[in-house]
Amino acid sequence: MFDIAFSEMLIIAVIALVVIGPEKLPKVAKTIGHLLGKAQRYVSDVKSEINREMEIDELRKLQAEMQAAATKVEGDVQTTLRDAEFDMNKAVKAIEDDIAELEGNTPPVAPAAGASVGPEKKPAQLTEQPVGQTTGQTAEQSTEQQAPSGSAPKAEAK
Repeated sequence: MFDIAFSEMLIIAVIALVVIGPEKLPKVAKTIGHLLGKAQRYVSDVKSEINREMEIDELRKLQAEMQAAATKVEGDVQTTLRDAEFDMNKAVKAIEDDIAELEGNTPPVAPAAGASVGPEKKPAQLTEQPVGQTTGQTAEQSTEQQAPSGSAPKAEAK
């Protein structure tokens, strides 16, 4: 803190001895020592508090930078996924058009410029049904229709 040389301290001690006197000098020196210790602790506490606040500010800045970087990466990933989805839908549409052209069902239709390709519908899948059974009928109803009208269904035995 203060730059005091040994000779200056010696002069201060001699003046204190003359002014205060030899009886009170030890008590005054002890009190001054305590006060200087308290002052040093106070200065140390203030310095550590300032350093702590500076570190907190640096961490907040770092957190804001990381948050901004994470947001940017998230946006980039979403853009990449949208582009990939668009390319995939375009490829699926092209394959479906090629299949339709090969089957001779319909001529391929090119999408309008700038038009986005929406979610694609899957071609209807064929489902196998037992002979004589129509949609919405249960197996028992189908059996009843196939059985002659004069015969009664057998009762279940327990």
